[in-house]
Amino acid sequence: MSDELPAAPAPVDRARSFGPVAEAYDRGRPSYPAEAVAWLAGGEAKVVLELAAGTGKLTRELVDQGHAVFATEPDEAMLEVLRDRVPEVSAKVATAEEIPANDRSVDVVVVAQAFHWFDHDVALAEIARVLKPGGHVALVWNSRDERIPWVRRMGDILGRQDSNTSSSQHLVHSDVFGFVEETTFKHWQEVNRETVLDLARSRSSFAAMDDDERERHLAELLAFYDDYGRGMDGMQIPYVTRCYRAVVVDRTESDPSGPTTSSPDEPSQEGPVVSDGTDTDMLLIDFR
Repeated sequence: MSDELPAAPAPVDRARSFGPVAEAYDRGRPSYPAEAVAWLAGGEAKVVLELAAGTGKLTRELVDQGHAVFATEPDEAMLEVLRDRVPEVSAKVATAEEIPANDRSVDVVVVAQAFHWFDHDVALAEIARVLKPGGHVALVWNSRDERIPWVRRMGDILGRQDSNTSSSQHLVHSDVFGFVEETTFKHWQEVNRETVLDLARSRSSFAAMDDDERERHLAELLAFYDDYGRGMDGMQIPYVTRCYRAVVVDRTESDPSGPTTSSPDEPSQEGPVVSDGTDTDMLLIDFR
């Protein structure tokens, strides 16, 4: 990995430009393979806080695996879709830079397809604050597998900004988290002639286009689909799911200068990593 950190995060208005296309985002974006979700959470059922949860693509998978999930998302329109598709989750409009959670209140913080939008120094300090000793942060991105020529051509049309994982370097260089583990998983997304257009509409760059540009962009993508799709059988897009996780550094009261870390799969000596909500002042402020 390069020692150089990526450029400063994009303007906030780009990060919050998905609201008008929330439904297209939900229809067009791929989900996450179960094996990746299990790795991100790090084992048995936990209290999980998801930041920038979008329309709930990862949220649904976390709940299905038995975790107690709380979700935040800065865009109300995106959050409304999440509340509809994952109604059992407590969800709140909030940013990663101001997390509405008590200190040391959650076992895991996860971020899917959004860490590159954060003010990283501020957000990582907030994430460290809300994690229990032994807790960890997990980041994930779905990236199209562009080793395949036709997929690379698709990337030329759709753009690649949302598959850039270089912002994970901020976690690598953070002094509030320990060693960063990395792994990848492969999966496929099935799209048809309609949902492939939603894939285009769900890009932040699409929102910045004028009407003529959007029409040309969608026409180009449809022409590509007609060349490479399989008619009624649609198209299968290959993805590589890139995952990162790191345990929070804990400065104990007895030795505030002495950081200690543990594996995401091992309980901390200061208390259980897994919580049923009864061992803390629970949990997320205003989450109801």
